Amino acid sequence: MKKILITGLNSYIGTKVKEYLEKYPSQYSVDAISVRTSNWKLMDWSEYDVLLHVAAVVHHKEKKEMERVYYTINKELPVQVAEKAKESGINQFIFLSTMAVYGEEGKVEKKIVITKETKPNPNTFYGKSKLEAETEITKLRNGSFKVVILRPPMIYGPNCPGNYKKLEKIAQKSYIFPMVNNERSMLNIQRFCLYIKNYIDENVEGVFFPQDDKYVNTSLLVKEIAQKKGKKIYLSSMLGSLIKVFGKRFHLVNKVFGSLIYKI
Repeated sequence: MKKILITGLNSYIGTKVKEYLEKYPSQYSVDAISVRTSNWKLMDWSEYDVLLHVAAVVHHKEKKEMERVYYTINKELPVQVAEKAKESGINQFIFLSTMAVYGEEGKVEKKIVITKETKPNPNTFYGKSKLEAETEITKLRNGSFKVVILRPPMIYGPNCPGNYKKLEKIAQKSYIFPMVNNERSMLNIQRFCLYIKNYIDENVEGVFFPQDDKYVNTSLLVKEIAQKKGKKIYLSSMLGSLIKVFGKRFHLVNKVFGSLIYKI
């Protein structure tokens, strides 16, 4: 049996991963702790085999005064956690990073493709702090301390926070939505949990890009969400055409309707 520690007690992803792994009680023992205070520094982690770090500042509108917070929580904290994990004899450290390290959000009518050769170029505090954490954590890697860096696209699922939650609100309140033929790499939360299980079982190390098998169309996703809520929504090609003509200059429109995929 592998003993797993999740740092990020109340995070959506941490909670879902813990619930998923606990379905296999003969294979895993899972604990989750908070790292909001410094109490974790006094804990004994020597019994654990794997640590999954998911605690982060995300889904906030970035303001200059928040820069220090992003770097404290998204860079300095995970590095400190990784150092303690290594000192404690933990064999595998899994760090939840983000697709945002590439600084791309997609473009309407232009497919942005990220490959293994694409160089990270973050343009937000969130992306920059995550990439810097990746760099420092990777330096700790050795034969007895394996480091796994995950750069998932948008994770979605029931009650998922962030951008997916915004799409859920639109699906519940709107009766009409633009039909735009785009492609997005996304990752269902249950599929993400399966990826985590496989990374642990196979005791891997390296940088990984987990995503669903098929790319997602934003308009069809909104319609699917509405249907699951028992609501009908009309996808308008006319509104979609207006988006293509007038909306592609706007950041939010590209973020929602632009094409952005991993091809790895």
